[in-house]
Amino acid sequence: MVRAPSSIPILILVLLHRNRDLHLTLRVSAFLNQAFVKLVKNKAYYKRFQTKYRRRREGKTDYQARKALVTQAKNKYNSPKYRLVVRITNKDIIAQIVYAKIQGDVVLSSAYSHELPRYGVKVGLTNWSAAYCTGLLVARRVLTQLGLADKYEGNTNIDGTYYEVEAEDDAPRPFQCFLDVGLRRTTTGSRVFGVLKGAVDGGLKIPHSENRFPGWDTSAKQLDAETLRKYIVGGHVSEYMAELEEDDEDSYKRQFAKYIEEEITPDDFEEMYEKAHEAIRENPEREAKEHVYDDAAKAALKKFKTQKRNLKQRQDRIKQKKAAWLAKRAAAADEE
Repeated sequence: MVRAPSSIPILILVLLHRNRDLHLTLRVSAFLNQAFVKLVKNKAYYKRFQTKYRRRREGKTDYQARKALVTQAKNKYNSPKYRLVVRITNKDIIAQIVYAKIQGDVVLSSAYSHELPRYGVKVGLTNWSAAYCTGLLVARRVLTQLGLADKYEGNTNIDGTYYEVEAEDDAPRPFQCFLDVGLRRTTTGSRVFGVLKGAVDGGLKIPHSENRFPGWDTSAKQLDAETLRKYIVGGHVSEYMAELEEDDEDSYKRQFAKYIEEEITPDDFEEMYEKAHEAIRENPEREAKEHVYDDAAKAALKKFKTQKRNLKQRQDRIKQKKAAWLAKRAAAADEE
């Protein structure tokens, strides 16, 4: 006689059977879902992957724009294609005349806004007016360097109108270059166009239009010369300075602390920048710095230039360190 199984083992068998079906169902579902997922980055993807240029990976160079600015016409042979490279940092404005070679870019001439205190502009070295002065400085400097300063004086009447240098009959053609703004957005009123305007007024031939200068009216499709001149001589800064002085004196003292220290008032801007333009035209050449090395300076230089030890000196140094460590350990043991 066969004994009937108790109810507890039967319940266990039923649960195990159900769990087995559930586990099988989950495995089948996972397999079906995996079948519809496309593997994009497979072996073929990595085998065909082409690494981008280092400066592209770092996000520093737009190679599409660089190729257009650097590529020279074949019928011009080895003639350099010059670029006016403009870069703006938090505390400085950099303007350089650059041309490309196989070995790398070569800087023909450069100017920086931190040179402007020499010409009377001691504060506000990153605003639109300082950008104009920097462009004017680099233009007059490179033309002086090439011996074209007397032949192409540029625009001496700063009234904000559109100006473009024209070739003289009894002189070499004007120095031509192209604006290189890097990764900066070319929005209307940008400071890079302040450098451009200064360089053009300084006598460089740079292809450009007037629709990115401050004062451009998009509806009327024309430039307001008065607005542009106001930006050139610092009128927009003086207006804000006077307005802030009336409305919020604490903010005025905080934001214009350097101007107050130099005793510059809103009425002094136009005269200050006009004098700076004249001073730049009189002497645009770079001022050489005198490097005086006294005994203290020489000692500071030698501080970082330690002489390389030979093998015997290195071994002796290790022995000295070991002996010092053992003596320190023995002294600590004696104290205990």
